[in-house]
Amino acid sequence: MKKLSKFVNTRIGFYVLLVVLFWFKTLFAYFTDFKLGAEGIFQYLILLINPLPITALIYSFAFYFKRSRFFYPVLMGLDIANSLLLYLNVIYYREFTDFMTIATMTGYSKVNQGLSGSSLALTNLHDAFYWLDIVIILVLMLTRQIKFDPRALSSRLSFAFTSIAITMFGVNLSLAEMSRPQLLGRTFDRTYIVKYLGIDAFTGYDLAKSQHINNMRQSATKSELLKVKKFTDKHYASPNPQMYGIAKGRNVIVIHLESFQQFLIDRKVNGQEVTPFLNSLYHGKDTYAFDNFFHQVGQGKTSDAENMLETSTFGLPQGSLFATLGSDNTFQGAPAILNQRAGYTSAVFHGNVASFWNRNNVYKNLGYQYFFDASYYDTSGDKATGYGLKDKLLFKDSVNYLQNLQQPFYTKFITVTNHLPYDLDDEDKDPNFTTTNTGDTTVDNYFVTAHYLDQSLQEFFNYLQKTGLDKHSVIMIYGDHYGISNSENTSLASVFGKSADDWTDFDNASLQRVPLMFVIPGSGGHGGIYHQYGGEVDVLPTLLHLLGISSKRYIQFGTDLFSKEHSQVVAFRNRDFVTPHYSSVNGVIYDNHTGKVAKLTKKQKKQLKRDQKLVNTELTLSDSLNEKNLLRFYHPKGFKPVKAADYNYSNGLKHEKRIEKELGLKSTSIFSKNNNRSTVDDYSTDAPEQNHSSTDSNRIKITNPDANNK
Repeated sequence: MKKLSKFVNTRIGFYVLLVVLFWFKTLFAYFTDFKLGAEGIFQYLILLINPLPITALIYSFAFYFKRSRFFYPVLMGLDIANSLLLYLNVIYYREFTDFMTIATMTGYSKVNQGLSGSSLALTNLHDAFYWLDIVIILVLMLTRQIKFDPRALSSRLSFAFTSIAITMFGVNLSLAEMSRPQLLGRTFDRTYIVKYLGIDAFTGYDLAKSQHINNMRQSATKSELLKVKKFTDKHYASPNPQMYGIAKGRNVIVIHLESFQQFLIDRKVNGQEVTPFLNSLYHGKDTYAFDNFFHQVGQGKTSDAENMLETSTFGLPQGSLFATLGSDNTFQGAPAILNQRAGYTSAVFHGNVASFWNRNNVYKNLGYQYFFDASYYDTSGDKATGYGLKDKLLFKDSVNYLQNLQQPFYTKFITVTNHLPYDLDDEDKDPNFTTTNTGDTTVDNYFVTAHYLDQSLQEFFNYLQKTGLDKHSVIMIYGDHYGISNSENTSLASVFGKSADDWTDFDNASLQRVPLMFVIPGSGGHGGIYHQYGGEVDVLPTLLHLLGISSKRYIQFGTDLFSKEHSQVVAFRNRDFVTPHYSSVNGVIYDNHTGKVAKLTKKQKKQLKRDQKLVNTELTLSDSLNEKNLLRFYHPKGFKPVKAADYNYSNGLKHEKRIEKELGLKSTSIFSKNNNRSTVDDYSTDAPEQNHSSTDSNRIKITNPDANNK
């Protein structure tokens, strides 16, 4: 112990101590919180050594500070920063089953409001291990148990430590290339880089790649757009004549179901339906529903879903398109298309701050005329969760703004209550509904908040029916992404009558199904449940064709779900895919009917190879389109580029009423059509908070950091 203490009290000893401790922490994360899929002795060997080289390299920079009063703070600072990076990845992985990218980090300021609620829910008791060593070392330094060594290393010796670390990384990279050739050239899965090279190497690699993307945007040319246009023209699916225009001229009401998965539909828990109202819609005669519809989001989650539905292009391979590129990207999305082709007014209703996911900037670039964010609602006391106004209150309080919009309108309601950590006040819970008892709080609470969301929708539909608005609208309902992440799906296994031990990657892929319904009252009662495979990127062309608007002139990667020419190869952001017969997950092909690894003929292998090529092509071209902002070079017939400066989201209601007054008898708003009488009293809700005055609460408050700039 004396020898060890003496060694630690030298600069080299202190350096070695911090490197080794961080090595242990990283290995702890590898085997406790991350699922890196290491197989065989060779991969486990690489996994064990990969934290050392980059850690040793980063920490070696402290040796170049000769004075002890600089050396020790710099080395500790590097250790704390590295530990923070590791821990943030642990938290991020628990929610996204993925690792933080530079795009995620640089976009964090746009999504950080409200995240503390989920972050707290994602913490575990063993997280203390990530910080315990730092606390102990700092205490030992303050009590002089660890002494500062005044003897500086020579420049030659300092460089030797750096060189050794670089050599170690070279060996690590060589071993990684032996196990996974072209590791850095084919980064279709970030997990591989972390598994073979470590968190720090992945972050450095991602930084270089992000800079490369920035350079690409600066050097992009019109000719690169031709490849994209050629693909989308060939990929286009002509509309189904029987469905084309059946909702022509109707209002469009999009209801965004937060974290809502398809398995909730028709699901019973303890003999009770989780979503009885949605079930009735799903089987309704005027509902066109899809039971093989998949979310295709990446790290951008909700914002990715919005992007796909608004533009029919994919999200980015890393980070959120909204957060990283949305402020200055060119879009040709639903709000602008519907406004320019059919005179639609557009608005979003969302009880969170406008800056969340950078919506206050992106919506303007999409052409949304109104955005009613948290600043338009009373979110005080217990009326809101960390992510915004509770759903029952959102729908009710939005009527005051909805009724003054000029018709036809294209509106989107973004719900939030069914969001991780799925907390719901006792007063909001249905006393007659008993949830599951899986032992996993997240899973059990998920059914409770989904049940609440279902009740919220029923109240809103009652309003639509009472005012007759439903007969003049198409109500599109969709789930944006998974609610239960892959890391927690095993806890969900018992709900499906399965064992957690038998849960497979195929089961995870199957749970990427989310609902999609088009409710079109009075459309002839020819609705039904459609079984064709599709994804979120297919929604926009489908909706446009229902409204009688051709999508052919636009660059869209999806195809009309009702078309006989619709492509049923559904691409996922990690380049996995699913077809009506097979699912490709992490390079393994599963038979959809058996859930087992498929036994393929040569013909089937050849077809799946073509399917994979299609997936790779459309994702690559979509990334090129968005990362290089190629749409700035494309001017489809009749489409005017959106000017964000034309939109101001302050005083929305005042603006609506001014237009009503200017139009006079020509005003088409609900308010005007109702003889200038409000329909707010036609809305009925049992939300207990509606009668609450503003109260003190420990709940996270929803604030609008941009309020002073409006």
